[in-house]
Parts: sequence; C-alpha cells; structure tokens
Amino acid sequence: MRRASPLLVALGLVAAVVVPYLALGGASFEPTPTADPCATRDWRDPGGVGEALEQIALSSLDGAACKLGVTREELVLAVRSEDALERFAREQGISRDDAEQAVRDGMLRAVDDAEEAGVLSERVASLARRVVQAVPPWLVLQTLESLEFLLPG
Repeated sequence: MRRASPLLVALGLVAAVVVPYLALGGASFEPTPTADPCATRDWRDPGGVGEALEQIALSSLDGAACKLGVTREELVLAVRSEDALERFAREQGISRDDAEQAVRDGMLRAVDDAEEAGVLSERVASLARRVVQAVPPWLVLQTLESLEFLLPG
C-alpha cells in the first residue's frame, strides 16, 4: 500500500485540477475571433489625448484592413516599418503604393470620424489630414509611438 500512496496522491491532485477545469468549460475553449474591420464602431468619449489617439489609430487600421480584405492584426504587423509594408504588399499581390494608399485612406477616414464625433477640433483635424497625406504611414505611426511618453496616463 505504501507504494501506491504516492500514485493515489498524484491522481487525486490531477483530479483536483482537471475536474474544476472541465466544470468551468475548459474543454470547450475557443479563441476570441478577430474583429471585423468593416464593422462600424461607435466613437466613445475619450478620457484624454491618449484614448483619442488610440481610437483614431484603431479606426485607421480598421478602414485600411477592410479596404484590403485583411484583419486589423495583419495590418498592424504590416505598418510597423517600410520593409514590413513592402513584404505585406508582396504577400497580398498588390503594389506597395496601393498598400500605402489604403493605410493613408484609413487614416483620413479616421480623422474625419474623429472630427465628426467631436474628438478632434476642425483645426487639429485639418493639420492631421495634411500630415497623413504628406508623411509615409509607418513614419506617422512610429512618431506617435515615440511621443507616447508625453501622454498622460
């Protein structure tokens, strides 16, 4: 019986973990599906500049991803650098210019949505549109990321 005791204790411990796991639905786990980038999203009242920028960035990526027929997550990886965007365009069978224009169109749409929702003033929205049209998308995103330390919260 002494030899069986460790085995019985181990089986009891395994059962103590597995039974609650199964009872709580662990056997039916499915990953959360990716969001549909073409679905309209409501603009919420941002608590500050950081939240406003986050909404604009997500809306930008949604618009571009919808236009390109990819997920927002795929596009996030594509716009992290010029090389990544080039690779993404090649994989999608489109030109880099077309990929860049889709991202730019998504950014412009997001600025329009933010202005309409009252998140951006007309003056700031106008400035943002000029930046989006003049600066490569990955550079806009890199600049925003580097300025993140200036944002509260």
